[in-house]
Amino acid sequence: MNDFAGRTALVTGGGSGIGLATARLLAERGARVAVLDLDPTGVPEPLVGVRADVTDEASVTSAVAEVLERFGGLDVLVNNAGIGAAGTVEANGLDEWWRVLDVNLLGLVRVTRAALPALRGSDAAAIVNVCSIVATAGLPDRALYSASKGAVLSLTRAMAVDHVGEGIRVNCVNPGTVDTPWIGRLLRAADDPGAELAALQARQPTGRLVTMDEVAQTIAYLASPHAASVTGTDVAVDGGMSGLRVTRR
Repeated sequence: MNDFAGRTALVTGGGSGIGLATARLLAERGARVAVLDLDPTGVPEPLVGVRADVTDEASVTSAVAEVLERFGGLDVLVNNAGIGAAGTVEANGLDEWWRVLDVNLLGLVRVTRAALPALRGSDAAAIVNVCSIVATAGLPDRALYSASKGAVLSLTRAMAVDHVGEGIRVNCVNPGTVDTPWIGRLLRAADDPGAELAALQARQPTGRLVTMDEVAQTIAYLASPHAASVTGTDVAVDGGMSGLRVTRR
């Protein structure tokens, strides 16, 4: 497929995980792709790595300006940068609440605000926010993370209605438990990594973790011309976790 030929895409948090898988896929399908990350040194060609801290407005403004100077415009923005948190509503200190919200919610806001003027100049502008299944399904010990992603889901719909008249589509993808380096680190830190992995697999009706490529394919669809009539939508890529209740026999 070459459906992104002549298009420019910007992916935040694209140095690894879902962001890198998405950036690679968009490039394979013809896009010129810039990756914003705290450490873009390992970003492979033909991707263009740009250092940016989404919690710092000056850093974001400078990074987006660098991308625009290099490519001359912007058609697709993938807001993927994010961090996790575990615990109940009282388990995390307020400093941790501010830190997670600053990355997961306000980081998205900063990058989008910097990118919008350029997106308005595109004839096929699309924003895809990487949300999470925790925005629609209650999971234990995820109060802070759920709050941040619930805000992303609501913001996606608000942005979609605000900018539909400008020709900018806004959607989000809600991954379930994805086999990413972050999950790998959590498993290695567990007392019994094998049992923890089995528990994560069992809570998804498909019986396995979602792959990064599966999420990337969904993001690419939402960003592509094939989804020209799709806006204000959240798409779950979660192995049925949000809607299915499977009885194991």
